Amino acid sequence: MNAMLVGADTLGNIPDVLSGYGITIQRHLSGRNRSHQRKLDRLPAGTDLLILFTDFLGHNVMRHFRELAQEHNIRFIACRRSVCSLKTCLDGAGIGEKTCAACPNDCPNASRRKAH
Repeated sequence: MNAMLVGADTLGNIPDVLSGYGITIQRHLSGRNRSHQRKLDRLPAGTDLLILFTDFLGHNVMRHFRELAQEHNIRFIACRRSVCSLKTCLDGAGIGEKTCAACPNDCPNASRRKAH
């Protein structure tokens, strides 16, 4: 699954968390740079998921990206830029369950799959 991330200057451990869910970062926009705030007319081709980090974005930027995702039937989540918040939103959206349901029993995420 390919994701576009909007918000956050640095990602820290977030790429590791996303790879555990089978998600690769296709593009990251910090949202602070004026060029990132200009309105894009579409999301990058092949985007399956839009992740908005709410504590680093203005309301207009968030609304624009949400509307883009809705227009193209792309799933999106909005969360704070913390590993715990991201995991909670991914699990709440059922994204982790889809990835783990196809995993073999020796998958490192098997314990998390059993907890659901």
